[in-house]
Amino acid sequence: MTASPALRVPAAAAGLMGAGGVALAAMSAHLPDATRLAAASSMLLFHAAAVLGVLAARDRLLHPRLGAGAAWGLMAGAVLFALDLALRQFAGHGLFPMAAPTGGTIMILGWLIVALAAAWPRRI
Repeated sequence: MTASPALRVPAAAAGLMGAGGVALAAMSAHLPDATRLAAASSMLLFHAAAVLGVLAARDRLLHPRLGAGAAWGLMAGAVLFALDLALRQFAGHGLFPMAAPTGGTIMILGWLIVALAAAWPRRI
């Protein structure tokens, strides 16, 4: 059975997030005053693993639709947050006003959806 794009997109994005997180960690270790990159790296790395974990748990432990929504929220929030910080580091400006806090809020909502998806009864 082939997974739907609703599941494949966040899984593929998690791979890109992991790669980007490692690259940003390396840059933060070698560039002067790169604390923003370290924060962006952490968000990408932690949430890449979380997205894969949520997708893996989706069919057994989580409500399937809520689990998919949580994975999308974690992915979108982490990418938005990290992209804004990386742009501030390299371009001197953010993505748009309040982009990083918006990404952080989306990540928080994603984690709350994970909790809801675990608590919500599944239909068997």
